[in-house]
Amino acid sequence: MTNYDIIIIGAGPAGMSAASVAAYAGLDVLLLDEQPDVGGKVYRNVKQNDSKQNWFGSDYSSGMHLVNAINCNRITKYFRATVWRVEKNKRVIWSHNGESKISTASNIVLATGAQERPFPFPGWTLPGVMTVGSAQILMKSSGIFPKEAVLVGSGPLLYLVATQMIDANCPPKALIETQTLRMMMNSLIHLPLALLNMKSLIKGFMFIHKIKSAGVPRYKSVSSLEARLNNKGLIEFLFSHKGIKKSLKTKLLLIHQGVIPSTEISRSVGIDHSWNTSQLSFQPIVDKWGKTNIDGIYIAGDCAGINGSASASLYGKLAAIKILYNTEKINFYVYKIQSLSIRINLFFINSIRLFLDTLYAVPEEVLFPSDDTTVCRCEEITVGQIKLGLNEGIRGVRQLKTSIRSGMGLCQGRMCDAIVRSIMLHNTSQEHTTILAPKTRSPIKPITLGEMSKIKKD
Repeated sequence: MTNYDIIIIGAGPAGMSAASVAAYAGLDVLLLDEQPDVGGKVYRNVKQNDSKQNWFGSDYSSGMHLVNAINCNRITKYFRATVWRVEKNKRVIWSHNGESKISTASNIVLATGAQERPFPFPGWTLPGVMTVGSAQILMKSSGIFPKEAVLVGSGPLLYLVATQMIDANCPPKALIETQTLRMMMNSLIHLPLALLNMKSLIKGFMFIHKIKSAGVPRYKSVSSLEARLNNKGLIEFLFSHKGIKKSLKTKLLLIHQGVIPSTEISRSVGIDHSWNTSQLSFQPIVDKWGKTNIDGIYIAGDCAGINGSASASLYGKLAAIKILYNTEKINFYVYKIQSLSIRINLFFINSIRLFLDTLYAVPEEVLFPSDDTTVCRCEEITVGQIKLGLNEGIRGVRQLKTSIRSGMGLCQGRMCDAIVRSIMLHNTSQEHTTILAPKTRSPIKPITLGEMSKIKKD
């Protein structure tokens, strides 16, 4: 069995940074990712789009230096590779081209990134309703830009995608935003610290200016969201704005309510997690290097807490530097100087995070949807069914799964867990600390019994 020095799961900003830093210092790296190529969600298809006219901006193009850096013979790369089990003894079981393999390493770095927060409201499961992130994947992967789409929700990604659509001459029909004046007022207490990352603030103002200049209508502080299909097959989106009920018709409704860490692998391997009260999500407990409570397993990037792609790249470097020092590939002086430089950069980049988390807080309507709203899309479980189970004495996520099947479908609760938890907190006397992070069991991703029976050691 080949034993690598590091196995890195995820080839986004954090994974690429960790791989290149470790490899160029002399460690053998196995880099695994589910996507067809390197880049992750942020820099998806950047190699193919970089040589063309693209509409994704300089931040997207800057990912090319990370992509180029992993062209190293010490990095073994597998794409379209599905990791379906990670063990405490640093064994990773993964599938590629219908064949499962076992690889081992002295260290593992989880860099699986983030996922969009579920955004339930009546009609969010209709055809023609998709997340903003999914639309951006199509834009980057296939050059398919949505036309006359209505964007709903809040968060920086909403503005970013809107400006990319404008630059591609496919401006949104409207932006319908859920952030409120109260959220803006609450965020002002964090503005002095956010000013340390003036570059990001200016970028945000430029996005909004471009949207206004393009004449895209913006409806802020909206509530009472609902989507219906009319007799012509169009989506009729209803919402309340300034106390007036409004309606827009569109073929495509793009929704977004921020992102949360992807924690399926970290939960399955037994890493300790805690509840982030500002981001309303579980995240793994790590030290300043990304080290977890399991020796030899590190977590880097947004899967350890949402801070953005620039921070993710630096956290990947930090984890790699710590591993290099532990394996005596770099001396104490280099270890301290490099890590200090990274931490200073992280301080300034992350200074805006509390401001953004407060400004684009998740509204109560999203956390506590109406009873007829579907929450678990796989099993078609509604809020009302979950409340009924809670009224009958259910107190845990596992009990809900076994009694009413919420979270028992193909995604294993990935898309509904955050909302189910909010409903439980709102409808019971429990505190968030008493509802533990749901367990994830192997196989983390679907796999056939035939493939499991033919596992080969890499």
